[in-house]
Amino acid sequence: MIKSFFKIKNQCLKSNARRGRLKTEAGIVNTPCFMPVGTQATVKTLSSEDILSAKAEILLANAYHLYLRPGTRIIKKLGGLHKFMNWHKPILTDSGGYQVFSLAGLKKVSDEGVRFQSHIDGSYHMLTPEKVIEIESDLGADIIMPLDVCAHYPVSRDYAEVSLERTTVWAKRSKKEFKKRQKTGKYQQFLFGIVQGATFPELRKKAAQELVNLDFDGYSIGGLMVGEPTKLSHDILKTTLDNLPKDKPRYFMGLGTPLDILEAIKSGVDMFDCVMPTRYGRNGTALTSRGKVVVRNGAYKEENKSLDKNCGCFVCKNYSRAYLRHLFNTSEILGPRLVSYHNTYFYQEFTLKVRQAIENNQFEKFEKSFKKAYNSKNR
Repeated sequence: MIKSFFKIKNQCLKSNARRGRLKTEAGIVNTPCFMPVGTQATVKTLSSEDILSAKAEILLANAYHLYLRPGTRIIKKLGGLHKFMNWHKPILTDSGGYQVFSLAGLKKVSDEGVRFQSHIDGSYHMLTPEKVIEIESDLGADIIMPLDVCAHYPVSRDYAEVSLERTTVWAKRSKKEFKKRQKTGKYQQFLFGIVQGATFPELRKKAAQELVNLDFDGYSIGGLMVGEPTKLSHDILKTTLDNLPKDKPRYFMGLGTPLDILEAIKSGVDMFDCVMPTRYGRNGTALTSRGKVVVRNGAYKEENKSLDKNCGCFVCKNYSRAYLRHLFNTSEILGPRLVSYHNTYFYQEFTLKVRQAIENNQFEKFEKSFKKAYNSKNR
């Protein structure tokens, strides 16, 4: 049994940035880390071998989507999610609470759970906190999230408070079900609590304190960067982190831009995920050390340069911007695949360099140089 799930290895002297390590049955994850999003047991356009070669140590999948299709029973029968998708490193599964509230058709929320209509075939389903833990247990992910209510921005304080109270009650039920299953299960999993409370500091503080009392393995920050002003988001993040234990991992759900990630790392966040690398990749936008490069643009029609001269991925070593532009303009599938791979590799290299900077007590220097280059107009 793994007793030391999270260990801080290095702490910055001038900020809250820290370098850590997560230990799971499927392997070690170095933090800060960025998790490629494999919503339906695949990172779009990329194979598990691609993700491995891009140096990712953990990826994210979505319990809501996998529950609906192909179904938890099938994945469990075929040996669990790791085997099903041929990814044998750690996996984190999101409960799908956000998707239930944003994708599903008719839905009815009660203290018991959420009854909803599938966005795929219109069939009706009931998700309770206990059912979600059952699903994620059957999937066999290493780190799992409980069912929660994510309040969209803007939202009234009354609605945010009701949503938070329900989330807290569900967290207690989730923890109880999780403990029961871990006693009888053969595979050790770790359960995070999700801090909600919209953009109300007192609700965020209350949420964090109540979850800490439940002693989760880690804590996720949900419901931020969903449309609110950036400064407000940073202020709410600080309030949240001030009320979370320093010896537990902190996960900012859905945070994507490199500059936002740097700011959150400086505040003491350890884990991130976002669909941005592959979504941008499918639409012809590369993320580089000097900012965005939109390869569809006519300026690159005869451009023989790589996407990023500072990148070591096979795309940058072998293909020009002109060729990539040609692929997108002719609707060739290879275009989205190559730019998605580059973006995925870029994020892994970015977090690796962050970890090295923290380890060498050079984080502030790295942050300054990265921002200067990233904001440069010289693409």
